[in-house]
Amino acid sequence: MLLRHTTKEVKEREGLTINPAKTCQPIGAMYAALGIHGCLPHSHGSQGCCSYHRSTLTRHYKEPVMSATSSFTEGASVFGGQANLLQAIETIFAVYDPEIIAVHSTCLSETIGDDLQQITKKASDDGKIPVGKRVIYASTPSFVGSHITGYANMVTGMAEQFAVSTGEKKNQVNVIAGWMEPSDMREIKRYAKDLGANIVLFPDTSDVLDAPQTGKHEFYPKGGTTAEELKSTGDSKFSLALGCISAEPAAIALDKKFKVPFETLDMPIGLSATDRFIMSLSKAAGVKVPAEITSERGRLVDVIADMEQYLHGKKVALFGDPDQLIPLVEFLLDLNMKPMHIVSGTPGQRFEKRMKEVLERAPYANFKNGLNADMFLLHQWIKNEPVDLLIGNTYGKYIARDEDIPFIRFGFPILDRIGHSYFPSVGYSGGLRLVEKILGALLDRQDRDAPEEKFELVM
Repeated sequence: MLLRHTTKEVKEREGLTINPAKTCQPIGAMYAALGIHGCLPHSHGSQGCCSYHRSTLTRHYKEPVMSATSSFTEGASVFGGQANLLQAIETIFAVYDPEIIAVHSTCLSETIGDDLQQITKKASDDGKIPVGKRVIYASTPSFVGSHITGYANMVTGMAEQFAVSTGEKKNQVNVIAGWMEPSDMREIKRYAKDLGANIVLFPDTSDVLDAPQTGKHEFYPKGGTTAEELKSTGDSKFSLALGCISAEPAAIALDKKFKVPFETLDMPIGLSATDRFIMSLSKAAGVKVPAEITSERGRLVDVIADMEQYLHGKKVALFGDPDQLIPLVEFLLDLNMKPMHIVSGTPGQRFEKRMKEVLERAPYANFKNGLNADMFLLHQWIKNEPVDLLIGNTYGKYIARDEDIPFIRFGFPILDRIGHSYFPSVGYSGGLRLVEKILGALLDRQDRDAPEEKFELVM
């Protein structure tokens, strides 16, 4: 296999990243934009960039991802892409008739220095934006950050460019979703409904990237947060940001502009993080936690107690996105497992600080994020300290095969399996699904490796 030449000796690297544990900002911006109802994402750059971003999302979600592009040529690459974007805005509204166009920049347009705010204003002044329609924008160059920071930038753009204040507070809570699956966003709304909490969830890709097959093509599926809902977020009484990297910046923007107080929570993956989410939403909305949710939690606790002997002490290596890794590592510790090696290519001091807090319970763990936190480093760590389980996106399958490690696909992108966009990983039921997947992987390995005389019907 390709990775069998990975060296065991770990050396410090400053200017070299090998097999990065991330992808680029525009992918995150495009995904966030799809969480607005009637929105067409627009890539301000070359056709090739847009094709890559669309194809990556399409392969992960197994759904056609629609997006437009400014189609830079050599001329636009030298003299700037303003004319291309102005023409694109006019054409898109005339031909595809979206409610909103969400423009994100790319390496090329950022290197040239195109000013999306100025170009958008000119499009409005020139009458290229029809009455009642909107164009929003976010700066997302690929040469910094990751798909997670690109997502955060677009979500912040929603908060800054949509929200207004009427001066009268509404009895509603903003729930700002970090990068999660459509199934997870649907689960968040279910919890709010069961609690009786009035929320505005944004963005919301449920019923967009997991839309049902009805036999009829809909260019703009019924899902997504509406423009009116986004406008109302400035009047909400509180915001809950689910993720310190991907959601908190939007909550800060609403607080600064409209004095909407907020709390930043970990994404509700696993037992403890879900407990905090349920209690915070209950408090913010002024509602009580119903018995159904308490029972749901009890079922997860019961399974953890029943299966503890198969989980205790098992060593795990993880890689992926920061807002998912933080609660996932905490959940593994709640399961009495040992998270040994943790890698995220997304830079950020907020992530480092929060992960160090979680890892106070696991002082033995290796942890790194940023430019040199890549799959090569993770593989080296595993060679020096083998693990019982690997958790991460599809790209981990090469390490899992080379080192003969049970592997659970989790995060983005997952290109060779389905289910992630249909079955939630958040909440108590999502935690139950994660425990089932972990146990399945570990017990399958136990069955595979058991000698004939110890191959039991019941573990």
